[in-house]
Amino acid sequence: MSEELTPRETVEQLDRYIVGQDAAKRAVAIAVRNRYRRQRMSEELRDEVIPKNILMIGPTGVGKTEIARRLSNLVKAPFLKIEASKFTETGYVGRDVESIVRDLVDVGYRMVEREAFEAVEKEAQARAEKRLLDILAPPPPPPQQASAGGVLGGMFGGPDHDGSADPTQQATRQDMERKQYQQAERVREFTARRLAAGELEDQEIEFEVEQSQTQSLQIFSAAGLEEMGIDMQEMLGSMFPRQTATKRTTVAEARPILAGQEAQMLVDTHAIAREAVERVEQGGIVFLDELDKIAGRESGHGPDVSREGVQRDILPIIEGSTVITKYGPVSTDHVLFIAAGAFHVAKPSDLIPELQGRFPIRVELDSLTQHDFERILSEPENSLVRQYTELLATEGVEIEFTDDAIVEIAAFAQQVNEQTENIGARRLYTLVERLLEEVSFVAPEISGQHITVNADYVRAELEGVVEDTDLSRYML
Repeated sequence: MSEELTPRETVEQLDRYIVGQDAAKRAVAIAVRNRYRRQRMSEELRDEVIPKNILMIGPTGVGKTEIARRLSNLVKAPFLKIEASKFTETGYVGRDVESIVRDLVDVGYRMVEREAFEAVEKEAQARAEKRLLDILAPPPPPPQQASAGGVLGGMFGGPDHDGSADPTQQATRQDMERKQYQQAERVREFTARRLAAGELEDQEIEFEVEQSQTQSLQIFSAAGLEEMGIDMQEMLGSMFPRQTATKRTTVAEARPILAGQEAQMLVDTHAIAREAVERVEQGGIVFLDELDKIAGRESGHGPDVSREGVQRDILPIIEGSTVITKYGPVSTDHVLFIAAGAFHVAKPSDLIPELQGRFPIRVELDSLTQHDFERILSEPENSLVRQYTELLATEGVEIEFTDDAIVEIAAFAQQVNEQTENIGARRLYTLVERLLEEVSFVAPEISGQHITVNADYVRAELEGVVEDTDLSRYML
């Protein structure tokens, strides 16, 4: 976790990618810093400090998901985005809410595993190079040494007095073996130099690879045993011997495969699992989207009963409980939950009281204006303008967006959002894609050209679609 980041620094980092929504940024920055503060408290109080879960309220496309996702990348915490509407009350067909924790641990395991592989990468590559050399030029067996008994027996008429261990013949044979060994060593050294120089990358080789058991055992996991925290793939996989197959490929293609095999042997999977569980328990973040879709009290109708049932099933996970996973039991006492929803129809007060109480921090995100769209197009480090400029630059086409073009695109986005469904900043993606559709299509044919996208260009490409309300509903 990035313990050195203060709340102000966290907000500054989020500002690099997200425009506006200062209240939400401040809330998540404080929540993350509180985790660092909790770790520095005495043990008797540490477990008493629970996360201050956050409820973000705002329309779609204003940055709720992006804030949570960027935050998790910033603090290097296991992060899971899940839609509350995917779950159903226990007893109905659908996903069990405990799968949230299992999925989060899977994310944490992959994160720690990737770090472990990076730590042994150099050693794994060195071992892979040695295996490649062994395949291309196998190491010769060392020459046999003369046995004292055989030589003395030949000289003094011992057991080998019949001449089968004649010292002269044995010396000649050993001399030949020594020369063959030296020649094989010279070939091996020459091959090693060529391999290091990259001269053998296209040479085909054969080597053994382990066949995965996943495909043949996947059906058992899909049947629901994974929902019980049982890793059937590992259990059944250990009952059958490992199967290998011969793979024929080039040296260049074999190198990463062999390096991956070596890395697998160098890391401790049990230590990775323990670290993954620890990270999830102490730093995991769950972004629970579409919480408003399950808001509703029991009123005697099936759907309402189901929605309240989902709330009651989710409640223990958010309150803090222990879930059995294939990596061991995982406690959710200190997992940070960030919930979000538009709450156009339902209100936060429509949630059951127990669930409301588990989201003490509530922030309302602002709807985006035309000025916000202008900033989103150009200010963030990963802005749409930069993305499309770099994308077309790979084809040798230079795209330049003028300031008045940015203003015009933002104005069209605001207009379409008002005429049709307001989808916030996501409208910019459809508009810019429509704007550059022709250029993207012919880019390989116009390599080397410079294209200036100004206000006239934007109006020529978008005005007809935007003004036709029926067409804009269909196209944009």
